[in-house]
Amino acid sequence: MAPRSRPTARQVRLGTELRRLRGAAGLKAREVAGLLSSTSAQMSQVEAGFAGVSEERVRRLAAHYACADEVLVDALVAMATDRVPGWWEEFQGILPPVFLDVAELEHHATFLHEVVITHVPGLLQTPDYARAVFGYMVPELPDSELAPRVEHRLRRRAVIERDPPVVYETVVHEAALRIRVGDRGVTRAQLRRLLDESEREHVTVRVVPFDTDHFAGAGAAMMHVGGPLPQLDTVLRDSPSGTAFLDAQSQLERFRTLFRKVEKASLDPGRTRDLIHHLTKEL
Repeated sequence: MAPRSRPTARQVRLGTELRRLRGAAGLKAREVAGLLSSTSAQMSQVEAGFAGVSEERVRRLAAHYACADEVLVDALVAMATDRVPGWWEEFQGILPPVFLDVAELEHHATFLHEVVITHVPGLLQTPDYARAVFGYMVPELPDSELAPRVEHRLRRRAVIERDPPVVYETVVHEAALRIRVGDRGVTRAQLRRLLDESEREHVTVRVVPFDTDHFAGAGAAMMHVGGPLPQLDTVLRDSPSGTAFLDAQSQLERFRTLFRKVEKASLDPGRTRDLIHHLTKEL
């Protein structure tokens, strides 16, 4: 099988976990290659996500590494063998690969925890709001690139609309609700969408109000994507250089703590709805 030209973030994560198991066993790639009638170069491709791996090989590797965590091994097998195409693949070659990676991670998530400071969360955006966000990019995008970005963002909503849906919790700063990304009409419609979404049983929306004391979490924006078990969680963070996918255990624990801190500074869901309703009436 020819190496992949670009592995997805999920494929890279599988390879990373296999490399971690090998490292924990104190083995080098060349020492393991013979087990699979392979080479150290081919093992490196597997551990970098550039080459696929079968269920039989995942289980053989786990046994060789003396990994007794059956839940983890089963989860890795699922990551290795789930090859059903997702809707996001329709955008391959149209949108930057990171868009597809985010949608795939969300699709497989067991929960989503998100902190947003300056924009309404992407999963809860209206079409006009999303269009205004992408339309502000520099250089300005032609409609041929703007339209698929908006469509992709709206289709990501499938994870909170499907049966069963992903449990989604978000903490939004009041600044994101007051900034007029579009005009008054766009802002009003977006706030109403937030109110509607907050009524869903599996969606929790909380707001950090402007008058909260001792809130220094303006840099806390992130999405925490729950894996089939905690050690397979992933945190996404946006930066000027792109989206970073974080999965080291120390990083995951740091952002779990950060989410709890931001959540503690926010209003409860009922008071959040009262605030959003008040802001809607002001427009």
